[in-house]
Amino acid sequence: MRDWGFYAATLAPALLIGAAATAGGIWVWLALAWMTVAVALLDALAARRAAATEDGTEFPAGRRLSVALALAHAVLLPLGVAAVSGATGLGWAQRGGLFLALGLWLGQVSNANAHELIHRPSAGLRRLGVAVFVSLLFGHHASAHPKVHHRWVGSRRDPNTARRGESFYRFLPRAWRGSFRAGWRAEGDLLRRRDGRTTPLRHPYAVYVGGGAACLTAAALAGWAALLAYLALCLHAQAQLLLSDYVQHYGLERLEDGNGRLEPVSAAHSWNAPHPASARMMLNAPRHSDHHAHPAREFGALTIPEDAPLLPASLPAMGALALWPAMWRRVMDPRVAAVAQSRRAA
Repeated sequence: MRDWGFYAATLAPALLIGAAATAGGIWVWLALAWMTVAVALLDALAARRAAATEDGTEFPAGRRLSVALALAHAVLLPLGVAAVSGATGLGWAQRGGLFLALGLWLGQVSNANAHELIHRPSAGLRRLGVAVFVSLLFGHHASAHPKVHHRWVGSRRDPNTARRGESFYRFLPRAWRGSFRAGWRAEGDLLRRRDGRTTPLRHPYAVYVGGGAACLTAAALAGWAALLAYLALCLHAQAQLLLSDYVQHYGLERLEDGNGRLEPVSAAHSWNAPHPASARMMLNAPRHSDHHAHPAREFGALTIPEDAPLLPASLPAMGALALWPAMWRRVMDPRVAAVAQSRRAA
């Protein structure tokens, strides 16, 4: 049943979005309802603690699902760009509904899948994940995430760790620019250690920037409306990935000793969400502490440690709350303080 849960939560909305882009009508609103109301209702009806303590067992079809989702992404992104730009004849309301539904799927499902792929040991799967991020004009994440975020999470050296009191609107440009630069430096240092020098064409950013330029050119050849639709969908998806980073590490800091050495990463440095419907939709990304402890562990095997900090609502719901900074701080700052106090007491 767990296999079918992951398939249903990720591929069913993809089919609805495909129908919405080609046929419009009721399919648009069904796709949008699935990505919003349906997932929230299923999370509310589920037994939260049972989901949180569920055994982490291997999901044999996990890699096949990841490949299927990447292929679905390759179909839905250009199809969605055409539909949102008006090329398929949808009205303005339907184009707006499709933009929201597809943007949510790209941001919450396809981003999560690309993240899963770049952590796989297979070079082919990693390249597939890179291709998904490049198509969303966010290719540098394939370098910055494993080489910077995983190393420096919970410290000021990680651009994607949100500081206590920092709003999402201040975090977003800082994290985007910071991760781009930090990933560039990390890859350049790796090339210098390996080859003794940095050759521009051997730098992974040549693929990220060149691939992004190719995608932009292809969209522009389809017309200005298609280019604008493509840029809007990419920004929508990027913002959601950064929302996930913002929520999952907000205010959680690693301690330093007198010599400036950081404590090891632990379960206390990530927020988790024990909500099964949204977790399956996001390939268990809300089981975030376990992912940081075991980056190579496949999504089906992730669990939530007993001592891990828990969000008061699902990851998508908390992402929506983060768009209201005053309410976000009212909800989360006391929880951040409680985690810090419990760590000092321990």
